[in-house]
Parts: sequence; C-alpha cells; structure tokens
Amino acid sequence: MQPLPLVPETEVKSRIRRFQRVLADLNVDGALITQNVDVFYLTGTMQNGALFVPQTGEPVFYVKKSITRAEQESSVAVEDMGRMKELGQRIRERFGEVKRLGLEADVLPYGLALRWLSLFPGAEAVDVAFPLRSIRAVKSGYELDKLREAAARVNEIILSLPEVIHPGMTELELSAHIENTLRLKGHTGMYRMRGYNQELCLGMVASGAAAATPTYFDGPAGGLGLSVSSPQGSSRKAIAPGEPILVDISTVVEGYIIDQTRMAVIGEMDPELERAYEVAVEIIKEAEKMGKPGVSWESLYIRSLEMAEAAGLKDHFMGFGKDQAKFLGHGVGLELDELPILAKGFSQPLEENMVIAIEPKFTFPGRGVVGIENTYQVTESGLKSITFAPEEIVRIPVR
Repeated sequence: MQPLPLVPETEVKSRIRRFQRVLADLNVDGALITQNVDVFYLTGTMQNGALFVPQTGEPVFYVKKSITRAEQESSVAVEDMGRMKELGQRIRERFGEVKRLGLEADVLPYGLALRWLSLFPGAEAVDVAFPLRSIRAVKSGYELDKLREAAARVNEIILSLPEVIHPGMTELELSAHIENTLRLKGHTGMYRMRGYNQELCLGMVASGAAAATPTYFDGPAGGLGLSVSSPQGSSRKAIAPGEPILVDISTVVEGYIIDQTRMAVIGEMDPELERAYEVAVEIIKEAEKMGKPGVSWESLYIRSLEMAEAAGLKDHFMGFGKDQAKFLGHGVGLELDELPILAKGFSQPLEENMVIAIEPKFTFPGRGVVGIENTYQVTESGLKSITFAPEEIVRIPVR
C-alpha cells in the first residue's frame, strides 16, 4: 500500500512558531485547539483529539482516535488523551498553570467550551480564532503549490465543457460529470467551511432562472437544488439554449481548495446579460490592480460597488434585492471561507501571499446569474491569478 504524502515537518514547525508569537502578544499561556482544520494545520494530521500549544515550548497532541495514525502523520508529540477530566491536570503538570487559555470561540460549541474550561480552574478564556485564521491566510510556497495543482484540474473541466454540454442536459447531469471527473483525479469530495451552518457540494453549477433562485448560502448565487432539505446548487432542470450556465466549481488537492467561476451558453446569450458579464470582468480586473499589500480588505469591495452602480447594475450585484451578498471575495485554503474577507468593516491590510477568491457576479431573477471568479495570490505588484482557465464565455453551438 502506497503511503499518503505527509505535510512537511518544516511547514508545521513554522506555523507553530508563528502561532506562539501571537500567544505571547496576547499574553496567553497556551491554546487548546480542537477544530479539525486548525488541528491539521498545526500538526499535519487530522485525527480526533485536542492540541495544546504552549506560549513557549513544544506542543502536545492528545488523541482520542486514531493514536496509531496520528503517530505516523503528526509533526508534534502525540499522547493518548485518556480520560478527559484528567487532561487539565496532565497539561498543568507538564506546562505549568494556565491563567489565560486560548480557544477557537468562533467554532467551539458552547457546551464543549465550558467542559474544556472546567479542566483549568480559574482560567480566563481568550478567543484565538481570528489571530490563528490570520496566520493561515498567508500561504507558504508549499500551500501555493497545492492550490496551483487544484487550479490545473478545474482548468481541464472548463476546456472540456464544449464536448460535454448539450441541449436537454440537466444541471444535475453536468454537475455529476464534473464531480466524477474531479474525483477520479483525486478530489476528496469534501469542502470544509468555517461558517456556522454553511455547506457546499461542488459549487454552483446551475442555469437560467434556477441559478438565480435565492437561498441561505452566503454567496451571490443560490441555485434551486434537489430538495427543500438541500436548497442550493444543481437541480433537475434541463439546460436550455440562450440561458447563462454558471459553472462555479471548487476542487481540493491535499486539503487545499481552489475556487473558480466561468460562464457558458448554448447558442447566444441575452445582450443585457452579456454586458453584465463584461462589467464583472472589468470589476475583477480593477481588483487585480488594487490588491497589493497594505491595501485594506474593504476598499476592494467598496470600489466594486462603485463600478456596479456606475454601470446601472447596483441592484443586481452579488445577488438581488434583499438576497444580495455583502462581499466581493473571500480567502481560500484549507477552508472555503477563510480570511481575508473583502467586505465593509474589514479595514485590515492585505499581506503578501494571502490567497483570495474574488467573484463579482450579477443576478437577474427569472433569467440567470452571470459573473466570473478567480483565485489570486497577493503580490507586491497586485493580484496574481492562480486559476488560469480561459475567461471568455464558453459558447456551445446549437446542435
């Protein structure tokens, strides 16, 4: 049996050092990390347990299951968790008293947070989620390589669309074809998201009025979906000539997610919708020039709003009416909804090697969704696109 590729130990050690500097700045004695993705980021394994990262010294990953696999994959020390109620004492004996305990308050369930805190009598809880996510937002060369591999796979999908799409094909059939192709190339099939109650299957592969159906997903396009229990994404609707086909897809390479949107049409697209697509391209090109280190996250979103309004498309930008999404882009990496967030209220500066999916889209109820999305690396000269599929609308002859 061929072993799976491991995360380089140098990667993990570098991440831990960066996180420990944050703990020192926050005067936190140690952090207890339990969310799968954060555990993986700081250990190199995704097993069930709790990682304790002290402000100084070597972390320990206390594992419930599988200890055997964690020992094979982890770049930090692994111990059997044993009885949870005794874990606090074991940590204090090893690392000293914990007066300020870091926790991932954005994702840790309240009941479990209380249990963890009870193991450290008198300790003050400190939310370390945003600082840790900020560290994760800046990608290493290793991480960028995984994202580039993923970008190559979604490019192959776009290039194949003229041979795949045909009149009468359902959204579900197109989505299933894309999923099957990506799975055979090694896609895990799982898209991890941090947002509470946010879920995703492949992306938004939808056409015409179905694509413009609003839903709970925090994005500009919804999709009718297959049932009211899963009200998003592809439906059983047949794809008709002339309507915009939204191919908003992601894939995962060794945990790292790429996000890209391209448009297709059978025959000719409505000129008004095609013009909206051109505006979306203009917005993303403006973002490419603006997105340099030091520029605030929110400034790119504010500029996109100005451009959408100048084009007379403000009411359709990133959704329609009360269902408009209030952002232009989002970080991607091990999760689909990472930092930075390009939205009002985020005045933090972009940093070199942050990775952002930027997705200007326009929604026309009853007619469809048009737009574009690329995943970018922040560089000194602006945004450098990691995704590289052709940006022109894929035009499929009516057969």
